Amino acid sequence: MDPLSDIVALLRPTAAIAKPISGRGRWGVRYGSYDAPGFTVVLTGEAWVTLGDRKPLRIAEGDFLLLPTTPAFSLCSEPDVPCVPAEPLAEAVRHGEQQGEPDFVALGGSFSIETINAPLLLALLPNAIHIPASAGRGTRFGRVIELLSEECVADYPGRELIIQRLLETLLVEALRWDIIGNNAASAGLLNGLRDPAMARALRAIHEDVRARWTVADLAGIAGMSRSGFAARFNEVMGCAPIEYLARWRIAIAKQALMSGAKSLDRIADEIGYESASAFSTAFSKRLGCSPGRFARRHATPAVSGGSLA
Repeated sequence: MDPLSDIVALLRPTAAIAKPISGRGRWGVRYGSYDAPGFTVVLTGEAWVTLGDRKPLRIAEGDFLLLPTTPAFSLCSEPDVPCVPAEPLAEAVRHGEQQGEPDFVALGGSFSIETINAPLLLALLPNAIHIPASAGRGTRFGRVIELLSEECVADYPGRELIIQRLLETLLVEALRWDIIGNNAASAGLLNGLRDPAMARALRAIHEDVRARWTVADLAGIAGMSRSGFAARFNEVMGCAPIEYLARWRIAIAKQALMSGAKSLDRIADEIGYESASAFSTAFSKRLGCSPGRFARRHATPAVSGGSLA
């Protein structure tokens, strides 16, 4: 698979929470941070989102906002409205005036992801991806938004299942949107995949993680000098080439150890280590525990995070 498909497959995202969010009049709420992807799709009206100390971001009908790792944020009807502390809920939320037709309606929630590799892999993604309706209109992304909006207001059999699958599709489309160049990405995987030279090197790593890659090998694939490639990779990806390779190998190993279906010898061979001993040493040095101990501790299912609401 390509690098993006690899990352998504390892995270195994599912739409854990998807709920209506509405508001009327003047209102504002503030939520704490949580380490899970949060999202919102605006169905009607507009609101303002403030992430940490950033400037308020206006989100309006047809907009999609994805926060791969959700920082503390506020959601309000206007930028200057005082915000009250709130806790994420799994059910529908109504802000502001409780009577009358809402002037803001959205679908918000979070994705459940595989928690073991989440810190490593989410660090490779941007802090936020905002796709305005004007940018998505007429595109594949815009068509998925339209289908999702239709399902939200309809009462067809299988509605909840369809909404979940459409949200999972939106997640991948949003990440791909960023790669194509419609959003200013920070250092990380998406930024690397939009750089043709870096993308060639990344694809090579993901296609053959067993290979004994050197910086010179990867530089040749990228069509650059060794020093130029190393500097560019670090700038674009936020880490050195061999460090990225090591992180990816360990991520694959952690997933294999959790499943318990492979021996240490097989795992070591599949991710490019000469022996189980060499793999165990590298694993222990990076994680502070042996592969066996890790497997016993972490053979657990994914857990859900909070919601962007």
